[in-house]
Amino acid sequence: MNFELSEDQVAFADMARAFAQNELAPHAAEWDQEAIFPVDVIRKAGELGFCSLYAPESVGGLGLSRLDASIIFEQLSMGCTSTTAYLTIHNMVTWMLADFGTPEVIEQWGEKLATGELLGSYCLTEPNSGSDAASLKTTAKRDGDDFLLNGSKMFISGAGSTDVLVVMARTGGEGAAGVSAFAVDAKSDGITYGRKEAKMGWNSQPTRMITFEDVRVPASQLLGNEGDGFKIAMKGLDGGRINIATCSIGTAQQAINEARAYMLERNSLASAWRISRRSSSAWPIW
Repeated sequence: MNFELSEDQVAFADMARAFAQNELAPHAAEWDQEAIFPVDVIRKAGELGFCSLYAPESVGGLGLSRLDASIIFEQLSMGCTSTTAYLTIHNMVTWMLADFGTPEVIEQWGEKLATGELLGSYCLTEPNSGSDAASLKTTAKRDGDDFLLNGSKMFISGAGSTDVLVVMARTGGEGAAGVSAFAVDAKSDGITYGRKEAKMGWNSQPTRMITFEDVRVPASQLLGNEGDGFKIAMKGLDGGRINIATCSIGTAQQAINEARAYMLERNSLASAWRISRRSSSAWPIW
C-alpha cells in the first residue's frame, strides 16, 4: 500500500494548515476562555469548502473521500480542536441532508449548509439513551401532512446557535426499526433550548439540551423513509468517529510540536546563560 499523499492531498493539507495557523490558533485560547462560538470564522471555513468536504457536488460540496477529509480535519484541529470538532459535526449534517433529504429539503438547506451560511446540529443523544440509541424516547407522530415532534435531546453541539437540526425520533415500535430521521428548522415553534453546559474544555462550541413540544415538522422533511432513522444515524456516526479520531491525532501532534518548540527554546536560553556565565567569569570581580 502506498502511504504517500497525492499532490491534491498535499495541497488540501497546506490549505488547511494555513487556515488553522491564521484563523484558528491565534484565537483558540480566547474562544475557550470566553466560550465564544466563532460563527464568522466557521463561515470563512465554508468559503474554502471546509463545511461540506464529503457532501456531494450537487449541493455545492467538494465530494472528497473520507481520507481527504481526514487529512484536512487533522490540520485544522492543530489550530483549534473544539472548533474543528464542530466542523466535523456540521459536515456530517450537511452530508446526511444531501444524501437522504427530499428535493424540498435539499433545495431549502443544502447549498446554504454546504457554504456555511447556515449551520447544523446532530440530535441523537437523550437523557436516558446515550450509547443505546435504539431505545430513544423522542416521538414523531403523524398528523396529516406533518409530524408532531415531542421529547428531548441532550449534549447537542452548537444547540441554540445553529439553524438546522437532524433529529432522530420514534415513528414506530420499539427498537431500531421504529426510528426515523428528520430535518428540522432550529427556530421552529415549540423548540426550547436549555442553559449552556459548563465544560472543562471545548468551549468554542456551545452544548445544550433541546426540548421539543408539539413541534410541527412537514412530512417532506423526513430523511429517507420511515424506519430508516437508526441506519442513517449510524452511517453518520461511522464517518463521525473517523472525524473525531482524526481531530485527536491532530491535537496530539500539535501538543508534541508545542512541547518540542518549548524544549528547544529552553535549551537555547540555557545555552545562552552558560555562555554568559563563562564570559563573565573571565572578568575580575572588584
